[in-house]
Amino acid sequence: MPMHDAALLAEADAARLLAYAPYSRFQVGAALLAEDGSVQHGCNVENASYPAGLCAERGAVAAAVSRGQRRFLAIAVAGPSGVAVTPCGICRQVLREFSPDRLLRIVTRDAAGATVARTIEDLLPDSFGPEALGPR
Repeated sequence: MPMHDAALLAEADAARLLAYAPYSRFQVGAALLAEDGSVQHGCNVENASYPAGLCAERGAVAAAVSRGQRRFLAIAVAGPSGVAVTPCGICRQVLREFSPDRLLRIVTRDAAGATVARTIEDLLPDSFGPEALGPR
C-alpha cells in the first residue's frame, strides 16, 4: 500500500529542517516515494553564486537515482508554514522525466496548511518528455 500523503509530507517536513538556505532563509524539503516503497529525501541547498543552488525536489531525485531508483509514485514538497509551495519549472521538468505516464503525484500544502495533491500532468500540461526523442 502506498505511503499516505500525510506521512510523505511529514518526511518532507523533516528534510526541510536540513536545508542550507543562508541567503533566502526559505527552507524547502522533499520526500520522493519510489515504486518499491522506499523514500528518498532532498532539501534546498543555496550557494553564494545563486544559479548554483539546488532545489529540494531535484536533490531527492538525484538521491533516488544514485540508489538505482527510476520509477516514482509521489513526491511531497514542504515549505515554510503559511506559504503554498509547488515545484519550480525546472523541477517539474525533471520530475516529468521519471513519469512517462504523467501520473506522478505531487503532494503539497496550500497557504492555509491543507494538503493538496496533483499530478505532474496538472502542473506541466502538454509537456516534453523522453518519448518525444524516439526509441533509445
